[in-house]
Amino acid sequence: MPFTHSILRVFRKLTIIRWHGHACFEIVSDRGVIIGIDPHDGVSLGIRPPMFKADVILVTHNHFDHNAIQVVSKPNSKVLDMFEGETAVGSIKIRGVRSYHDPYRGSLRGEIIIYNIEVDNMAITHLGDLGTIPEEKIFSKITPTDILMIPVGGVYTVGPSEAARVVEKIKPRIVVPMHYKIPGLRLGLKDVSDFLRKVRFDVKRISGREFSISKDKLPSATEIWVLTYQ
Repeated sequence: MPFTHSILRVFRKLTIIRWHGHACFEIVSDRGVIIGIDPHDGVSLGIRPPMFKADVILVTHNHFDHNAIQVVSKPNSKVLDMFEGETAVGSIKIRGVRSYHDPYRGSLRGEIIIYNIEVDNMAITHLGDLGTIPEEKIFSKITPTDILMIPVGGVYTVGPSEAARVVEKIKPRIVVPMHYKIPGLRLGLKDVSDFLRKVRFDVKRISGREFSISKDKLPSATEIWVLTYQ
């Protein structure tokens, strides 16, 4: 008897989102394609290095804690280094949108790329080291989105209050805080709790550094999902 659509849905794989500390994420599509974003080398930051190899590597800007491509690359990796524009890797669509690492149009710390990734019928946006609240024309290019990875630790990026304003503007289904104080990190960033006090959305603490998700499992309203760096 042929499979029905309902039976096929039972066997459908989920998308895995795994945090490797700081701004480094590993996204595994339901077909097994691995996307690595902003890899670091671990030792320079005082934390563990990422332990995966990526099919696609996205670099938001070329600071040492975001561009350790060699750590996660393999011979056939596709590297998008500060890529602005649109491209596709199989069924995965990637858009790079230029923004700034500081409130002074990049004059202090330079420019960054915000990546919007369409994978498994979901939109995932990684804001890199966003240093200012984006202009409306930038918001229009990165919204709507389902999952938002946003820096919240301040010092080198937007701080808790600004990050909360960005979340309020975008209103994704899931917000994943990043780039904040974690055990071992040598950078003097603020704790995630400072950000959580600024937001009005429900907070879900994940007892690990990864979660699996699909379009039909997204929450109906915005939630903050705090991963546990271990």
